[in-house]
Amino acid sequence: MTDTGRGILHRRTARERFHVDRRPPSPDLADVAGYLWILTWDLPEDEPHTQQVITRPSVNMTFTTGGRARVVGVVRDVFTETIAGRGRVVGVNFKAGGFRPFLKGPVSAITGRFIPVEEIFGPEARTVADEIIVTPGTDEAVALLEGFLRSRLPDRADPTIAEVNGIVDRIAADPGLLRVDGLAEALGTGTRRLQRIFAEYVGVSPKRVIRRYRMQEAADRAGEGTGVDWAALAAELGYADQAHFTRDFSRAIGVSPAQYARDC
Repeated sequence: MTDTGRGILHRRTARERFHVDRRPPSPDLADVAGYLWILTWDLPEDEPHTQQVITRPSVNMTFTTGGRARVVGVVRDVFTETIAGRGRVVGVNFKAGGFRPFLKGPVSAITGRFIPVEEIFGPEARTVADEIIVTPGTDEAVALLEGFLRSRLPDRADPTIAEVNGIVDRIAADPGLLRVDGLAEALGTGTRRLQRIFAEYVGVSPKRVIRRYRMQEAADRAGEGTGVDWAALAAELGYADQAHFTRDFSRAIGVSPAQYARDC
């Protein structure tokens, strides 16, 4: 399945520079893995491309041409990557909470960090990583990655993963969820419990997750071009005023919403 591109900034330019495909995980991995993704590019050697992405609030594990294999904790701000020449990334995006069984500790411990796979999974992970990277066939590389995950799955499922993932999916799907206390009330739970399980399973607070999805929405809307009613959009995304929204957007993206719309 082709990636919808949500969160990819300057999407029109991005489509000209690289291609991303998503694949659903095998059924036995679906409780922890959201999707497998394959990024490919073929650029002139003297024309590197730098891409920014407002990522999902989730953990990724990636295997990149050139030998880089790493676990990427939840990225707090905009993720920036430069690609050049010809290459491929084979990655897995874990569901919210889905990396907790592999880490065997709070996911907040790796938030904002880029960690070589062998530091988490041991030296044998490096051997598998090298095989994934050099395997030319994408299907075969994906099968190797899934096999590695399968070998590390715990015998018993953790029911909190499904709970947390459902909460995050609800945040993503409902722009009306703007405050943590409102979310807690809708779920029939307490804000402290939400904060505790988000630190343990997601890696960032529920407030940050809400803001991340609202900022993705803002970037998508701004990326459609000029003519956006910024005051109305700010109110829709839960901001008290347009100025606060503009400051947050500018801090995250690097330019104002109006400038980003013009650039797109």
